[in-house]
Amino acid sequence: MSMKLNLDLSRALVEPQAVAAREAELERAKKKLWSGEEPFTGWVRLPFDYDRNELADILAAAEKIRSQCEVFVVIGIGGSYLGAQAAISALRTEEGAGPEIYFAGQNLSGTYHKELLKKIEGKELCLCVISKSGTTTESSVAFSILKDELYKKYGRKGAAERIYAITDAERGILREETTREGYPSFVVPDDIGGRYSVLTAVGLLPIAVAGIDVEAMLKGAEAEAEASKATGSDAELLAAERISLLNRGKVIEVFEYYEPKLQFFAEWLKQLFGESEGKDGKGIFPAALQFSTDLHSMGQFLQDGNQIFFETVLNVLNPPGDLIVPESAGELLAGKSMNDINQAAVEGVIAAHQATGVPIIKLDIPELSSYCFGRLVYFFETTCALSGYLNGVNPFDQPGVESYKTEMRKVLKAK
Repeated sequence: MSMKLNLDLSRALVEPQAVAAREAELERAKKKLWSGEEPFTGWVRLPFDYDRNELADILAAAEKIRSQCEVFVVIGIGGSYLGAQAAISALRTEEGAGPEIYFAGQNLSGTYHKELLKKIEGKELCLCVISKSGTTTESSVAFSILKDELYKKYGRKGAAERIYAITDAERGILREETTREGYPSFVVPDDIGGRYSVLTAVGLLPIAVAGIDVEAMLKGAEAEAEASKATGSDAELLAAERISLLNRGKVIEVFEYYEPKLQFFAEWLKQLFGESEGKDGKGIFPAALQFSTDLHSMGQFLQDGNQIFFETVLNVLNPPGDLIVPESAGELLAGKSMNDINQAAVEGVIAAHQATGVPIIKLDIPELSSYCFGRLVYFFETTCALSGYLNGVNPFDQPGVESYKTEMRKVLKAK
């Protein structure tokens, strides 16, 4: 399969020499990324080097889960669930869909989790708990609540056959419990951080349970990895473009998508870029808007507001479904496909915003397929890592994340 992403930087309004001037920096950043010596860069060679035996075990576990349950609940937060939810939302079809899939432990809302318990009541249930340490508050709370439901329904031994853990290989509370109770388990790699873990067991097990072709996804990632090794790759160009725009005062990147199926992919992008770049007082703030819906709330600002932003358009060329507009819609719209009208909106918005000086980056996605999703994931991971290096930050740590957890524990102890 030869399809590739098509990056269009022609309307980004950055002088070509501004990007060309970064060639030496990019080359150094790329060598650093591919050296294998930097912590948390195991994802770089993953599409070439992933453990085929582990993948077979993941696929076998997914098939067992599909036969075991009507409902599969994935428990995790941040990188432990966003990649899987992005893939499932973008790619899942009704045909061969398997169990209903819900997500828990991504918030501390009692209302959300009480309503979830109501939805799964009386249904055959399996859980997948994803946490490297097992101490993340949101995930720990949700796991305890849902595990209690399994105990009531199946008993402790029966529950253990329905809990799948993805955690550290040797350390942590969840690993200790997994070993003690005998949960089927997979490993969160030591050399891959959460937001870069979509193509590990962290993402692949839930995605496979949804009936999505994870082998094609890995092939797409491999194709993009091969492309990213070349000098002047699209990922390099986009990284350089983003930093050039930042240096011109464009401190917000608005990811825009016209297919609602990309909602959680945009959420994954927000974490990927926000957590990777936002440190040392630096970084581009990532935002996401769904068009044309959000044009009726944010369109005025984008068209006529404070221009501290640039727009990155995620444009799906061949969406999976379509409808023809009936005659009753009037002469302008009747007989046209909804997808054609949506593409007219893409082109119209770009033209209108560009006319006011907004820099526009467009990424054409051939289709919403497993293969293209794998390419997308690897493309943005590479872009993000290179952007971080160009901006002088470590794109693989997140020192600021622990601050709110420390303060929250103080409040809980005081209650």
